[in-house]
Parts: sequence; structure tokens; C-alpha cells
Amino acid sequence: MRIAFLVAPEGVEQVELTAPWEAVTETGDIPVLVSTEPGRIQAFDHLDKADAFPVDAVVGDVTARDFGALVLPGGVANPDSLRMNDAAVAFVKEFFEQGLPVAAICHAPWTLVEADVLRGRTLTSWPSLRTDIRNAGGTHVDEPVRICDAGPNVLITSRKPDDLPEFCNAFVTEFAKTGVTAS
Repeated sequence: MRIAFLVAPEGVEQVELTAPWEAVTETGDIPVLVSTEPGRIQAFDHLDKADAFPVDAVVGDVTARDFGALVLPGGVANPDSLRMNDAAVAFVKEFFEQGLPVAAICHAPWTLVEADVLRGRTLTSWPSLRTDIRNAGGTHVDEPVRICDAGPNVLITSRKPDDLPEFCNAFVTEFAKTGVTAS
């Protein structure tokens, strides 16, 4: 199964990209780096530049149907940039409309807020997103990982890099349950 990893050209928290990427690779699934621009994305270690990674696909050139699931890594600047890009927001929303699983960590739910897909959903995130999630119709909980199936798809969320082992285990397990493959 091909798994989309949606990130902005700059600002993704590197470990929130690389740890889930490795978890997907270990399952035999294929991670695909999708961004709003071609070329390379610049990852960060909190506020310091880290490594750059090649973009595999531009968000306007792919659809949710090209993938079996979506991973949204965090970093403060990453989801803030994505939520300002109409094509990125539409891409995220399409996963929910297609009933495909989505995993988001740390600040990544900001993009979910913008996509208006959190009504009636329970999720966790970095604590500063609590009010945004509530205002978007969701329920925020403070847990390492939350799996919510109270909607058209399974939503797996996590709070921070310290939760990555639980997050990766949860989303890999949930993605495997779907049996969905990209068309």
C-alpha cells in the first residue's frame, strides 16, 4: 500500500517525519513524500534546520485515491503552512471523504481543523491546539495516542515526539486493518 506523507516545503519536525516513515517502510508499505511544491523539503529539529528530503509528488498532481492512507507529521510551521494551501487542505479532506485512515501527530491537527473534518471526533495533539480542536467541533484529550472511528474513517492522533513509538505502532496496526490499496 502507498502511504502519503503530506508536508510543507519547510518546517516539518524531522523525527515526526522519519520515525513514521521508517515504521511504514518496515511493514513493506511504500511511503510517498507529498508536498505543495516540487524539489526538496526542509525538515527541522525544533527551531534548527535539520535534513532536506526529496519530494515524490506535488499535492495538486495526486488524489487520495492514489494512496491507502495519510500521515501528517507535525512541527509548528509545517501544518500552519499547509492549512494556508487550498490544494493541501482539499487533499486532506479527500481522505476523510474516501473513508481512508489518517494519522496526525503534534501540531498536524491544525490542517485537520482547516479541512473541517473534526466535528464529533475525539483526538489528541500538542496541548496548544486544544481550543482550535474544540472550536472545530472535536473533543481534545491528553493521551499519548487516540484512535477515533467515530466518523467516515479511522483517525489516529498523538501528542508529541515522545509518543512516537506508541503512535507508529497504533497507525501501522490501524492501516493494516483497512485492507485498502491505492487504485
